[in-house]
This record gives sequence, C-alpha cells and structure tokens, in this order.
Amino acid sequence: MTAFPSSLPPSPAAKLRQDLLANRERALAQLYRHAFPLVRRHVCQQGGSAQDAQDVFQDALVVLYEQAVSGTLVLTASASTYVLGIGRHLWHHEQRRRARLPHEPLPDDFAPLAAEEVEDSTEPAFAVRDYVAQLGEKCRSILLAFYYFQQPLTQIAEANGYRSVRSATVQKFKCLERLRESVRAAFRAETIDY
Repeated sequence: MTAFPSSLPPSPAAKLRQDLLANRERALAQLYRHAFPLVRRHVCQQGGSAQDAQDVFQDALVVLYEQAVSGTLVLTASASTYVLGIGRHLWHHEQRRRARLPHEPLPDDFAPLAAEEVEDSTEPAFAVRDYVAQLGEKCRSILLAFYYFQQPLTQIAEANGYRSVRSATVQKFKCLERLRESVRAAFRAETIDY
C-alpha cells in the first residue's frame, strides 16, 4: 500500500493567490516583468500604441488579481500566458469599440448646447457630441479625458477621486453605456416612420 503525502503542493492558481496575499507588490512586479512585454508586443502588432498596451495590461492585471484573490482563478498555463490571453481579449474588444465610434475630433470650442439650441440646430440630429453634451458633468469629463484627450485611466481615477483604476474603468464603461443607449434611442426615434 502506497502512502500519499499528507499535503499536496498548491496548484499554480493557489500559489499565485498566496504570493499576491503575502506580498502583492513583489508578485505584481514579477508579473509585470514577464507579461507586459508580451501584451505590449501583441497590442503594438495589432495597431495599438504603447499607452494602449499599458491600459490593456493594467485592466488584464486587475482581472487576474480579482480572480486570484477571490479564489476563482483556474490556471492551465503560466500566469503570464493567462494575462496575455486576457489582454488579447481586451484589446480585441477595444478595437471593435473604436471601430464603432466616429473618428472626428471634437472642436476646440466644445461646450454643452442648451436644449433649444439642439432643437434649432441645422446640423443633423445624430451628432454624437450633442449626446455627450447631455451627459452629466462627471460622465462627460471621464469620456472626454479618456477618448478625446487620451489620458490614462490612472490619471482619470486620480483626477476624479476614485480609489482604484478599476473603479474608474467601471465608471467609464457605465458612462459609455449611457451614451450609447441615448444615441440608440434617438436613432430609433428618428428612423421610425409614423
């Protein structure tokens, strides 16, 4: 009869969780050294910038960290390969999102229009900047900072008083969804024939 060891070595995911909980800075620095060059190479090969690669990598690292700490992470490869996979997915999603947005820069004198100016405007009613102008100040600020001024999420989080980059990312997504929904609603209203 063969005796089994009383304790099995931890799985790679469990080991990563232990490392993150024991010394988060060291574990994240090690992940950065190994995984960031892979993510940067992929994003740059797919038409992104070094700043895009940093943003994608940070978002991927947040996903990995949250899964590892919550105990839901399942690794079938190295943590670096896992981060690269998340980064590829996030960059693909970002490219699709960018393809849907108009590439026309906002004018220098961009200011919110009053409701009567929107109605009396000779411009087409489907001007995205009008919908951005109708968002609340916080959402307008976040979306303009990220998409128009191309500020990194770390800077946006700090400027808006968020505790983490993840919080700023979630708020940016919510604001973008509000903008998309108002554009969709207006577009449906304009295309319905009575």
